[in-house]
Amino acid sequence: MSTPPSPAGYSRRSREIAPFHVMSLLARAQALEQAGHDVIHLEIGEPDFTTAEPVVRAGQAALAAGHTRYTAARGLPALRSAISGFYRSHYGLAIDPERILVTPGGSGALLLASSLLVDPGKHWLLADPGYPCNRHFLRLVEGAAQLVPVDAGTAYQLTPGLVHDHWNEHSVGALLASPANPTGTVLSAGELAALSQALQARGGHMVVDEIYHGLTYGMDAASVLQVDDSAFVLNSFSKYFGMTGWRLGWLVAPPAAVPELEKLAQNLYISASTIAQHAALACFTEPAMAIFEQRREDFRQRRDFLLPALRELGFRIEVEPQGAFYLYADVSAFTDDAQAFCAHFLETEHVAFTPGLDFGFHRANQHVRLAYTQEIPRLQQAVERIARGLKRFTR
Repeated sequence: MSTPPSPAGYSRRSREIAPFHVMSLLARAQALEQAGHDVIHLEIGEPDFTTAEPVVRAGQAALAAGHTRYTAARGLPALRSAISGFYRSHYGLAIDPERILVTPGGSGALLLASSLLVDPGKHWLLADPGYPCNRHFLRLVEGAAQLVPVDAGTAYQLTPGLVHDHWNEHSVGALLASPANPTGTVLSAGELAALSQALQARGGHMVVDEIYHGLTYGMDAASVLQVDDSAFVLNSFSKYFGMTGWRLGWLVAPPAAVPELEKLAQNLYISASTIAQHAALACFTEPAMAIFEQRREDFRQRRDFLLPALRELGFRIEVEPQGAFYLYADVSAFTDDAQAFCAHFLETEHVAFTPGLDFGFHRANQHVRLAYTQEIPRLQQAVERIARGLKRFTR
C-alpha cells in the first residue's frame, strides 16, 4: 500500500491558505450538542430562517418538470432578466441582463472576478478586518491581498486616503464590502464615488461585495453601480434571499468583460445549479419579497436588542452596524486572547461566537464577532450566559 503524501507534498498555494477557524469552532459546538448540551449558535454567518416557501415550491416544481440539465454558463436568461429587473426596481438602474452572470454562490462570482483581474504577484487592497475567503481566493489565482488596517475611525472601511497610502506598483484594484462582514458597516453613495475616483486615477479595478444588500436597517445601501458603471459587483441569493444551501449568486460586469468571464465560467464550473436557478425566480415575486422584508425587520429588532446588551456588559462596539447580521466587538477590556475567550464561553456557557483572527490580523486578538442569527429569546439566554461567564473568566 502506498504512503499518502505529506502536506509538504501538496501545492504551496494550498498550504498558504489558512483554515476557516469558525468551522472548527462549529464542529466543537456540534460535538457538545451531541453530548447533550444546549449550545446557542452565534458563530456562523447564516440566517436561521429556512428558505422561503415560495422559493421552495418553485424548486420542487422545477424538479417535477425535469429542469435538471445544464444551463448556459451565464445562467438562465429568465433569471438574468429578473435580476436586471431587481436593479431597476430597487436602485433605479438599467442593467442589461447580458452583463449579469449567474454563479455558484457569491464565491463563484469572486472566483470569476479574481481570475479575470489578478495576475500572479498582483494585489487588491482589502480592509482588515474583512471576510477571510476574499484574500484566499486571491492567493488561489497566485495574486495576493494587500491588507489595510482599518478601525472605527473609518467605520472599518477603506477610504481614498488609505488607497493613496497603501497603493504600490503591485496594486491593481480594491475589493470593498458594503455592508461588510464582520462589521456590518455600509459605504454611502458619496463614499463609493470617492473610492471609485481614487481607483480610476490609478488605473485600478473596483470590485464591490454587495452580498448583504437588502439586510440594512433604517436605510437602504447604495449600489456602486449607481456611481460607477464600470465596477464589478458580487452578490448572492444566500443572505437577504435566504438560499444559503442552494449555492447561487451573481456577478455584474462591464460589457467588455463578459466574454472573458463566460469563458472562465464554462471552464471552472460549467453552470450554476439549474434547480437553484429556477427556484430563485420566485425570489422576485411579491409573496417572497414580503417574507424577506419581514425577516429584515426581525434582524433589525435582534440588533437593537443585542447591541446595547453587549455594550452594557463591557463589550466595546464603537460603530453601530447598519447592515448584515453581525456585531464586531472589542473585548480588550477582558482579554488579549480572543481565541481563548471564545473557547471559554463555548466550553463553560455553551455560547458559540467567533474570534477576530478569522477576519484578518489588525487587533484580531482583541475582537470577536457575534451573529444575531437567533430569535430574541435565544439572544436573551445568550446574554445571560455571557454575563455569567464573564464573572468566571480570567485572563
